[in-house]
Amino acid sequence: MNATQIAIALWTLVVKEIKRFTRIWPQTLLPPSITMAMYFIIFGNLIGSRIGQMDGYTYMDFIVPGLIMMSVITNSYSNVASSFFSNKFQRSVEEMMVSPMPNWVILAGFIMGGMARGLGVGLIVTIVSLFFSQVEVAHPVLTLVVVVMTAALFATGGFINALLGKKFDDISIVPTFVLTPLTYLGGVFYSISLLPAFWQGASMLNPILYMVNVFRYGFLGVSDIPVGWALAAIIGFIVVLFGIALWMLENGKGIRS
Repeated sequence: MNATQIAIALWTLVVKEIKRFTRIWPQTLLPPSITMAMYFIIFGNLIGSRIGQMDGYTYMDFIVPGLIMMSVITNSYSNVASSFFSNKFQRSVEEMMVSPMPNWVILAGFIMGGMARGLGVGLIVTIVSLFFSQVEVAHPVLTLVVVVMTAALFATGGFINALLGKKFDDISIVPTFVLTPLTYLGGVFYSISLLPAFWQGASMLNPILYMVNVFRYGFLGVSDIPVGWALAAIIGFIVVLFGIALWMLENGKGIRS
């Protein structure tokens, strides 16, 4: 395939993925916005008024970046995991793999579709947050870069989950038992400086901590960890997961019986 054909194939995959989740927007876009609004009301207004300030900001302002990032992570991941597994279950993935389309285009198409949903939900949650907080973005370019990289990272993770899954229940195991605990323990609702030294060190093993802190730095200008280290870690995770996903796809892992 030449460059034009590859671009058309990639664009077609991305458009297909976007149409898939926008067509059922009451299931894909509306619930996250309602859930995040509940977080803002309960944790921000009701509990936050009792907690006071954190790192020099009101508790509401402090949790806004973390809640936006949490919505991006979960939706980027779940979109690709459910979409690719459905294609695998229906055997339509095999049609794509026997076509002249390169495997990296298939992978990139699903990842970009997942990113579109994650970033779309993140934008909706950001708009919702404006009703509860007046946070200004201190570093807009850094904020945009880190949210795009995070969406790409977890969309890739969702692709690997879909490859490994053998039944529909398998694609809900990782979000329930891995992503949710790591997200809640990733500094969304608190600063790790409040933790004892041992648990601060243990928190450094949580990859979501790096993304939440860089994103919070982009909004507020405060972070519990060096921003450079966090960015390097995110880039490293993306490269590793993309390489694993591409290798699995090229070798038919989870696709060939």
